[in-house]
Amino acid sequence: MRFRAPSLVAVILTAFFGVALSGAMPALAQPTAPLPPRELSAPTDDTVLTLPGADGPAPLDAALEHGKQLESEGRWGEAILHYDDSLRQFPKNDELHQSRAIARLHYDLGRRYADPTFLDAASSLSRDDALRLCREVLTKIETHHVDQPSWRGILNHGTLNFEVALIDPAFLEKNLLQTETAQINAFRRELRERLDAVRVENREEALEAVNVAAWLGSQRLGLRESTVVLEYLCGTVNMLDDYSSFLTRGELGEVHAQIEGNFVGLGIELRPTENGLEIIRAISGSPAATAGIRSGDVILEVDGFSATDGASDKAADMLQGPVGSYVNVVVKSVDQQPRTLQVRRDHVAVPSVEDAKIIDAERGIAYFRMTSFQKTTSREMDDALWNLHRAGMMSLIIDLRGNPGGLLTASVEAADKFVTAGVIVSTRGRHPGEDYTHRARPGSTWHVPLTVLIDQDSASASEIFAGAIRDHKRGTIVGTRSYGKGSVQGIFSLDTGGTGIRLTTAKFYSPVGHPFSKVGVSPDVEVRTAAKPINGRLPITSNSDDPFVSAGLQVARERMAQRSIRNGSR
Repeated sequence: MRFRAPSLVAVILTAFFGVALSGAMPALAQPTAPLPPRELSAPTDDTVLTLPGADGPAPLDAALEHGKQLESEGRWGEAILHYDDSLRQFPKNDELHQSRAIARLHYDLGRRYADPTFLDAASSLSRDDALRLCREVLTKIETHHVDQPSWRGILNHGTLNFEVALIDPAFLEKNLLQTETAQINAFRRELRERLDAVRVENREEALEAVNVAAWLGSQRLGLRESTVVLEYLCGTVNMLDDYSSFLTRGELGEVHAQIEGNFVGLGIELRPTENGLEIIRAISGSPAATAGIRSGDVILEVDGFSATDGASDKAADMLQGPVGSYVNVVVKSVDQQPRTLQVRRDHVAVPSVEDAKIIDAERGIAYFRMTSFQKTTSREMDDALWNLHRAGMMSLIIDLRGNPGGLLTASVEAADKFVTAGVIVSTRGRHPGEDYTHRARPGSTWHVPLTVLIDQDSASASEIFAGAIRDHKRGTIVGTRSYGKGSVQGIFSLDTGGTGIRLTTAKFYSPVGHPFSKVGVSPDVEVRTAAKPINGRLPITSNSDDPFVSAGLQVARERMAQRSIRNGSR
């Protein structure tokens, strides 16, 4: 599991989708860890935040202290979420940025060393194969990454990742179990001295420096040279930016599965907490739902392994497995005793359009939620729109809250259903081949009045859709400012080991040229009180329980009334 909060586990790599183009998959990546819904305010370094379990506001030093506590307990996934949350409040603090980067390196390392496909590669690749893979990675970076590479900086990224590995229990247990700490520290000092003395001004010199590090690791610590090279190439990619990363064979397969909207797992969306794995959503008809797991439940144990007390990352890993295999989980529901369930892992189809219904029958106001943008999204939208049309739809609310993104093409196709003509989104990269303008195509367009709900977890492809609706004045945006994820990723398959990499290749801009990165989409109508989840999910059945839907209904009713007045005056 590579998670966001919430995230589909057992399941999938945190959804970074792509679409084939010239042998690569230019894609939109979801943020690593979107935050739970809450009211947004303009972030400044003087802002304070409330930490989990705190009685009141806590200053920056308390945020840092809490992060260090999570790190000391090896709760790297929760640490990333915490630092992301804190950076919303203190966006310019260098220490928070650095701490998040280190937490991500530890987290990614833990993911790799829990992945059988990576362990197989690490044990079977020869030194020459690993260097060939590293050369291929460096070539992709040089050719496709949105920023001009600094080869010294890239080497330093790899070295930092390797040094993190040398103090991480997952790496040490597999590779250096009997090695003394003093010996490792002496090696780290020698490695730094050797690499600081070499010239690194191009790709080949960077590769040769990695070769030197691999040889030195073999001579001083007895490490396999391929193991060292793999750590360097992972660090090289993973530290380029927040969204680039190396993909093991298993992770690459999961990316493709999520693009298709189909994967093997339990069919649950979860969030790691101190109390266990909180179920945000159990997909209808999934193995989990069939076994009796519901939204709001908490998984306490997985195959006898506790998911509490900072062990949620490992427990989430244990939910994964081949189709047809079983996993035993201890689940607790609110106000009930824990129960043990045996769940069969199976193929799960993930819908991207859910809860399509008429929520105001008198006025014909319809609603549906879009959870992601994938290959099936356009077809699912068409089905929902025609069903709602036959049910009397006169106005439509589209809910993008918590939608972390997905396929660029899917977001363009979705917006194209409502935008008559003009630009939907444009991309700009370092190379001209990354520059592209997506325009609405002439054809059938739904002219139904539109209201779009967003929150700070609406990201990437969601922001493309909302931005197009806003700029073309096609509808009203209601909610809170969106996440602000404004870059495109390419998913590239590599020739060695069935692996791949995800690289940021371009940035995207709204129809009128507004950037999304760090800015997001601002609503036309702001909802100041965040909706509180009921049983782990935001409700839509009771308007009074959900301020976002209530606000959307109010806007839709007002727009319909204004339209009636205009039509009546003609």
